[in-house]
Amino acid sequence: MIKTIRLVRGIELRYLLTLHLFDHGPASVAVLVAALDAQGFVVAGRASKAVSDALRWERGYGRVRRFGRGRYGPGWMPRGTEHRIRSLPLSLTAGQPPTSDNPRRPGPVGRQRRK
Repeated sequence: MIKTIRLVRGIELRYLLTLHLFDHGPASVAVLVAALDAQGFVVAGRASKAVSDALRWERGYGRVRRFGRGRYGPGWMPRGTEHRIRSLPLSLTAGQPPTSDNPRRPGPVGRQRRK
């Protein structure tokens, strides 16, 4: 059986990591990288740096707390945000197309110009 691998970055990576922390409790960066790999997701570049950078962004919103060097846990999250974050992994694993055709350019491709 072929394992499908999907490159995640940006908001998708942040939401997957935040959801993992809320579901499983505090974890180290290495455990979070292994959890992404087990679910079939990969990150570009050095995985530990990408994960810690994503978690730093989430710390700014209070959704993730830092317990020490390389160790993070869940913070606080409004219900609406939690619902939006929980709906993302379903769309990622349901065969939805990536957010961009170009893997080097994350996010929406942009608006179409009107003629």
